[in-house]
Parts: sequence; structure tokens; C-alpha cells
Amino acid sequence: MKDIIREGNPTLRARAKEMSFPITKEQKELAHKMMEFLENSQDPEIAKKYKLRAGVGLAAPQLDVSLRMTAVLVPDENDKPIFKHILVNPTILSESVKMAALSEGEGCLSVDREVPGYVPRHDKITLRWYDLDGNKHVQKLRDYPAIVCQHEIDHLNGILFFDHINMKNPFKVEENTVILG
Repeated sequence: MKDIIREGNPTLRARAKEMSFPITKEQKELAHKMMEFLENSQDPEIAKKYKLRAGVGLAAPQLDVSLRMTAVLVPDENDKPIFKHILVNPTILSESVKMAALSEGEGCLSVDREVPGYVPRHDKITLRWYDLDGNKHVQKLRDYPAIVCQHEIDHLNGILFFDHINMKNPFKVEENTVILG
């Protein structure tokens, strides 16, 4: 947690740089450490021992590294991974008109305060990314995994989750939006 930068750091508001292949040894090590953090943060005993906040995604800019890379680990209700990938240069190819938001709102490892409100996201996306070896992947995601990936891609573009909240009416539900959770 101590390596994760907090809101106010300018790296969080900058557009991260595209990565080129082959990826360096240091970049691969960073990617593996990001995923290891997510795994450890979701293990109750390890998280308690090391005072880790649980996370489902961690972007390189959150570690003060301005590169377009993020780790995502979304578990199912039995804590088995349903989406576990390192995303290099991720791009959303298409998105649904239907929107979704989490009932409890969103949080962020780089934001140490509660920011109440619905964060509208596209309910379905088609995501393209590259793995650490440069192999291209395309996958359709919906609901929670789609929301997590959009949150992480926002980090690569200098956007924080609360930028999406309607500050005048934080719990206003727009037409065509489903509340998840």
C-alpha cells in the first residue's frame, strides 16, 4: 500500500504512455507485482497482516509509473477469479448504450476518502488488450468485470472515478441505467 500514490499526485491526472514490445524485464516484474498485490489484498489473512485494502484492479500510474498497463483480478462469489489478466495498452472497442453503476459506489486504492454517489459506466464493453508477450486478446465483458476494466482504463487516461459522479445529485439514476449489487 505504501507504494500506491494518492490523489493529488500529478501522475494520476496524466495520460499514460503506450507500451511497446518487447516489454522490458522491469516492466514484467512490475506487472507481476501488481497482480501479486491484488491476490494478497483479496486474501483476508494476508490483507490483515500487511494492512492492505482489498482491490480488484491496479494500474501502473497508481504506482507512479506512467505506462498503459493494469492488473485486474475480479473474483466470483466463491473467490475464484472470473477475470484475471495483466492488460497492456487496453482499448475499449465498443460499449453498450445501457449503463450500469454499483449500488455501493466505487472506491479506489489511490483515494483515501469516501466519495458517495453512482459512477455511471457502460454495462457491456468489448475490450482489446495485449498480454506481456504481445499477444492480442479481445473479450466481451459485462456488469462488474466491465465496470472494473473501465475504472482501470480511466486511470490510464488521468481520470478518477469521482469525475463521473453527478456532484449536484450523486445518486441520480439516468434513464437506461441498471444499479448492480
